[in-house]
Amino acid sequence: MKSSSKFFTIGLVTAWYSSNIGVLLLNKYLLSNYGFKYPIFLTMCHMTACSLLSYIAIAWMKMVPMQTIRSRVQFMKISALSLIFCASVVSGNISLKYLPVSFNQAVGATTPFFTAVFAYLMTLKREAWLTYITLIPVVTGVIIASGGEPSFHLFGFIMCIGATAARALKSVLQSILLSSEGEKLNSMNLLLYMAPIAVVFLLPATLLMEENVVGITLALARDDVKIVWYLVFNSALAYFVNLTNFLVTKHTSALTLQVLGNAKGAVAVVVSIMIFRNPVSVTGMLGYSLTVVGVILYSEAKKRSK
Repeated sequence: MKSSSKFFTIGLVTAWYSSNIGVLLLNKYLLSNYGFKYPIFLTMCHMTACSLLSYIAIAWMKMVPMQTIRSRVQFMKISALSLIFCASVVSGNISLKYLPVSFNQAVGATTPFFTAVFAYLMTLKREAWLTYITLIPVVTGVIIASGGEPSFHLFGFIMCIGATAARALKSVLQSILLSSEGEKLNSMNLLLYMAPIAVVFLLPATLLMEENVVGITLALARDDVKIVWYLVFNSALAYFVNLTNFLVTKHTSALTLQVLGNAKGAVAVVVSIMIFRNPVSVTGMLGYSLTVVGVILYSEAKKRSK
């Protein structure tokens, strides 16, 4: 029994890594290499898939019990989280148009820094001084990596910082807004409600900012039907990122999850460099390594201060 449980966990982690890294690389390929220059529409495809597949997983397959929204206030809170979630994913996708995946991951690794800043600003929650010290290498590493990045693009960098900050803001706000027992939702149910709201936000944004994107996509599909399969597969993968993340969280310890999360970024960097062959510098790699070490130290300091 233990052996089958071990294989199940390994399978889950492999699926989590594959979906995470797969969606990241496919986003990069579509937005940068393939020439599909519509990050907002791409995000809307992701959210549409998340809405449909979440409903199938919860309402039909009963993977988790369905939790209902109990009040208008709770709905407004979820809508606010959904808006920030949209901003994070769209900014991240826009950054992939301009930056290599390796640098995108280096900037993304600074999430703990923004989480600590927002937690302090919004809840006045102070961490132990040692925890703040560990954030110095996290930020320093990205500054070094930025200076040594051969493919540095300022707008892409700003978008990537925005995506990272929005991701941190969402996690802090989520812990504040949905903290009462009656309002807490597990991540699967939260996605079930956030994704359709995100589609409502993204639809007008797509129509306004990415004119005639549906017509252009259909014209592309007439020339190359593969774009349809890329979008369908990419959107399904975006849902599986959330599903596997939920399952890995459920079946492993918090510490294992932290270690796996830190390693995942490094694996994504190596795989992306092998596939896209983007130039990397020693300075850039040293900067990224320093950030990863900082994140590991930060996780350790947080654990000890509890």
